[in-house]
This record gives sequence, structure tokens and C-alpha cells, in this order.
Amino acid sequence: MELYNIFKQHSVVCTDSRNCPEGSIFFALHGANFNANTFALTALKNGCAFAVVDEVEYAVDERFILVDNVLKSLQDLASYHRKQMNATVIGITGTNGKTTTKELMASVLMQKYDILFTQGNLNNHIGVPLTLLRLRPEHKIAIIEMGANHQGEIKALCEIAQPDYGLITNVGKAHLEGFGSFEGVKNAKAELYAYISLHGKNIFIDKNNPNLVGMAQKFGFDLRKIQNYCINADLCDGYVKGKITASSPYLQMECMIDKFDSFRLNTQLVGTYNAENVLAAVLVGDYFGISMDKIRRGIETYFPQNNRSQLTQTEHNKLLIDAYNANPSSMRAAIQNFKNADSENKTLILGDMFELGDQSFDEHQQIVDLIESYHFDSVYLVGKYFGQVNHSYVSFETTEELIQFLKGNPIHDRFILVKGSRGMKLENILPIL
Repeated sequence: MELYNIFKQHSVVCTDSRNCPEGSIFFALHGANFNANTFALTALKNGCAFAVVDEVEYAVDERFILVDNVLKSLQDLASYHRKQMNATVIGITGTNGKTTTKELMASVLMQKYDILFTQGNLNNHIGVPLTLLRLRPEHKIAIIEMGANHQGEIKALCEIAQPDYGLITNVGKAHLEGFGSFEGVKNAKAELYAYISLHGKNIFIDKNNPNLVGMAQKFGFDLRKIQNYCINADLCDGYVKGKITASSPYLQMECMIDKFDSFRLNTQLVGTYNAENVLAAVLVGDYFGISMDKIRRGIETYFPQNNRSQLTQTEHNKLLIDAYNANPSSMRAAIQNFKNADSENKTLILGDMFELGDQSFDEHQQIVDLIESYHFDSVYLVGKYFGQVNHSYVSFETTEELIQFLKGNPIHDRFILVKGSRGMKLENILPIL
């Protein structure tokens, strides 16, 4: 494979002609509004050794590698490279919590192993191969996050990453525009189980989640042989069990491994909805031979970033920032957790949830109804979907309109939950809170 022989000598790849490490390979990927073939020569001038293009007129000398399809070549190269490495690959997907679970798991596993894990949100048809191409011989375990908003995408990512193990955090109402229904969500996420059933070793599962259990059984997994965890230690019989002991605001838990090893965890995570994410990391750490003390260290030293359940104290307010993404299930969990938080003077700032298709009105109305049932006295809603449903709260069509309002009407001495879909860019309001 000519391209792989070149990659072995130039093992850094890039897709942005403005960021070209010396000696790297540039892949001229097509975008919705650009043709990166036109930037290939620039990439070479900026430090790349080779450029992979798929239009013959741009392949003007031996530094250009002409292929039929640049994206397919990137994916094939990543898949082939993954086969050459000895790392065990864990695939993670789910509606909510997959990034936090991935990072908790990485924090635990790196206590013993050299590992590779998805950075940021590089979890799609481009991000997964880019992550796999960072695999090196010293890596023992790779944790690959897989995202999707249409049927077949998880299947395709599995064929690239070839996971040995799989974990689905949960399934909920998200990307309904692409999946069509909740059943569509389940079918799409279950593509990971389907791949593991045919090609892998085993899955890790939340035994208390009936949707996941049913999906696993559908693909022939024997619940007696699946590595499992569950919250509410008094009621479940999982291998790893947990019980929430406090969340004021940081999550504290008691955990038990195989009915014998019991220990406490004081996390830096806000929200009881993170309990299952923690237990998944405990289970995976134990499965790969991490000691209890190192599991605890890995979880307790993890601090969330990128506006995911971050607690921040500003000059004027205390903020719970969960503005990276939102869907009906994560929005509902965040509001319920915020309602139960031990604090006064609460304010909600919520932005629209995207990609819900013809269910957008109903889902946003249900969120408003939930807010009303909790009797919050200070609520700001942002976005066209929240603007279309029935409520009496202050609302704004855009985040910029909210910013202008807050500049003239500043909020002080409040505990504020900020949550919305990434496209709402609610993080832009943080400097004035």
C-alpha cells in the first residue's frame, strides 16, 4: 500500500492548510462550501511533505498523491493502520454522557497504561480516522468515541475502528430529525453491539437500563457473561454497583466491585446524571486490572472542561455551564438536577435543542411544562423553537438579543444553569454573567 508506506515515514496527518506540521501529509477533504484540493499547494508550502488529492489537475508533481476519493482514502488508511497496531480498542457511543465517560475512562486507564483517546469531539467520519492515525506501538488501549445523527454511521465507524469492546452509555431522544424516532435512535446506537457481536470480544453495559439490556439480548449477548454496572447498589446485582451519597454540588458516591471491594468517590462532576458515567469508568478500569486506589485517583482527579457540567464562580454569580450540547433527555436531567441542588436564587438560561425534526414543538413544550412544574421564578429562554411554544417566560430569538438584554439588565447573586445546543453558542453570554 503506497500511501501507508509514505505514512510510516510521515506519520502526522492534517486537513487544514493553515496548520501544517513540518513533514506531515495533507488530506484535501471536501466541505460543504469548499474544495480543499485548491489548498493542497498551500499546504505543501506551509510545511507538508505530501498532499492527497482527488482531482487530477491539482496533482502537478510527485508530492501530490492522486486518489479516487480523499475521505475514503483517509478512512482506509486509518483502518489499515489500526490493524497494524496491537492496541485494544474500546468503542463508545450513546445519546448522552459519551464524552464524559470516555474522559473518565481515559483518566482511569492512564494510571497504568499508555493510551490513546478521542480528543474533544472528533467522533465522526473524519474525527475517528484522524484519531486512529495517532495510534503508536506504545499505545496499549485506544478509546474511540463514536457519534452519529443518521442510521448506518455507527456501523461505518465500527468498520473503520474495529473495536474489540463496546459501551453504549444510554439512548434518548436526540437527532430525531435524522433517526426519525426513538426506535431509530436505539437501532442506530445498537450498530455498535451488532459489530461487537460479530467481530469483537464483549460489551460493558448499564444493567439497570432496560433499553440497553434489550438491545444487547437482541444481538445474542448473555447477560450472565457481560461486564456490567448499575446505580442504586441496594436494588441492583451488578458486578460494579454504586450509590449516590451527595450532590451538593459535586457528585459523591459509594462504589462496590464484585460485592467485596467497597470505596468512596469524591468527584469533581456536577450532576447525579453523571453517576452511570463514573460507574462505567470503574468497571472498565477493574476489567483491565487497575487497582481500586488508582481507579479512585483517576476519577477524583478528572475535571470537566469544554462547558460540560462545569461549575464556575464569577464576580457576580455562580454558574453551572452545560452549554456544549442539548437534547430532550439531557435537558430534562440537567433541569431536574438543578432543581434539587442545594442552593437558593436559581436562574435558568436555556437555549433551543436542535435536530428534533417534526417533534421540535412537542419536545420544547414538554421542557417548558417541566420548568413550570418546578416553579422557577427566574427563567430566560433563547431560540426560535422556545419562542413558538406556550409559556410566559422572558424569551429571545437569538443569543445576541439575550446578550444585549443582559448588558442593560445584569444578573447578580444568582445560581445560574446555562444549557442549550451547541449551535446556540450560549457560551458567548458567560463573560457578562
